[in-house]
Amino acid sequence: MITIELKGVGKKFNRNWLFKDVNLLFVPNKTYALTGFNGSGKSTLLQVIYGYQVVSSGAVLLSKPSETISPELAYKHIMFVAPYLDFPEELSLLELLHFHFSFKGKAIQISNDAMIAAAGLKGSENKHIKYFSSGMKQRLKLMLAFYTECELLLLDEPCSNLDESGIEWYRNMMMQQKNTRTIIIASNQKAEYDFCDQVYAVTDFKPVVPIL
Repeated sequence: MITIELKGVGKKFNRNWLFKDVNLLFVPNKTYALTGFNGSGKSTLLQVIYGYQVVSSGAVLLSKPSETISPELAYKHIMFVAPYLDFPEELSLLELLHFHFSFKGKAIQISNDAMIAAAGLKGSENKHIKYFSSGMKQRLKLMLAFYTECELLLLDEPCSNLDESGIEWYRNMMMQQKNTRTIIIASNQKAEYDFCDQVYAVTDFKPVVPIL
């Protein structure tokens, strides 16, 4: 079980702080949301937690009851889903699953066929990822996140490109995933996070610019 602590975390671009002095604690097996309007910094804050972005100030600490997790090893405990992340598109769906689960364990005992069917991708087993629609790619990203053994699940705008049936599948899966691992969702769409235990507005951490 992983605890994530943000201590005085800030991120700036050029001279402008996107957020500053973020002090948050994410405890095991709870579900959190980072909200805010487009450009408010919620995705960047999620990337900072993952290590995809470097902090401008402060520190992100990941720990287990008996150890502190070094930043270079954090990826072993995390699944990160975002619409801007790409797959190796020359692989087929089955080839990608084989590749992925050759170095990541499954959270539950389930066959690849069952996973594919649950995600609404049945019939695409031998299709190359480059021929998937944007919605199919998002289903695939979420499928891998839901069924991969990890202690921390980070989801950036998880329903991007999903149709109504995809959103329903996502919500059903989230009800199953709650309380089994720590989940942090960056979103401004309530359907993506209204089941969360705690919601934080990233705008609360934006420095006030004095009027001259």
